[in-house]
Amino acid sequence: MSWTIHHGDALAVLSTIPANSVDLLLADPPYNSGGRTANERATQTARDKYVSGDAGHALADFAGDNRDQRGYTYWLTLILAEGLRATRPGASCLVFCDWRQTAATSDALQAAGWTWRGIIPWRKPISRPQRDGFRRECEYILWGSHGAPFRHDTPIYLPGLVEGSQPRGRERQHITQKPVEILRQLVRICPAGGTVLDPFAGSGSTGVAALAEGRSFIGVELTEHYATVARRRLAEADHGQEDTSCRT
Repeated sequence: MSWTIHHGDALAVLSTIPANSVDLLLADPPYNSGGRTANERATQTARDKYVSGDAGHALADFAGDNRDQRGYTYWLTLILAEGLRATRPGASCLVFCDWRQTAATSDALQAAGWTWRGIIPWRKPISRPQRDGFRRECEYILWGSHGAPFRHDTPIYLPGLVEGSQPRGRERQHITQKPVEILRQLVRICPAGGTVLDPFAGSGSTGVAALAEGRSFIGVELTEHYATVARRRLAEADHGQEDTSCRT
């Protein structure tokens, strides 16, 4: 197993990854949702949108969350098209989104050339109630494939719904961090010993999950703070072996 964290823009870095070299694209892009007006989209930070005012932490902000929906769809299409080029035939693409961006994300997935295979709901047991309405306790993972999906040597049967809440307390290293236990289930769609690519690596949770499941990992992270956090977490997950190849 090996791992690499690139610090840089996803589109720029993805273009340098060799074609047909990746077995799973697992993307958790900035959702770019929640801004009701052009002014809100232009001025709200990620902390403004995703962190409550009484939160007891000071996690760093991250860039790239201020596009309108048309811009988001076009940008994500470019990302996923580069991801398709980098993957082998049979590879899967898994993209996180929330309820606002399911339509835009499915459009981008298909416009990029992936074959859309379905939606995996992610249920979050710890979630806020909504007065006089329904609790927003689900986000979603859209699944596509590069042609017909891989046939694993030993057949796998993965859940159609995953469940788990965001890390809390000291375990939470990123504003929108995904649970490693859920990511471990998702990376099993990647063939054993294969390579997982995450264009939005954040604090490195996908990489931690990939290493735990015996897969190699390539991550790209725009925010320098989080690229540093990801390198530290992956070095710890890989028994202290530090990657030094991509400090750009």
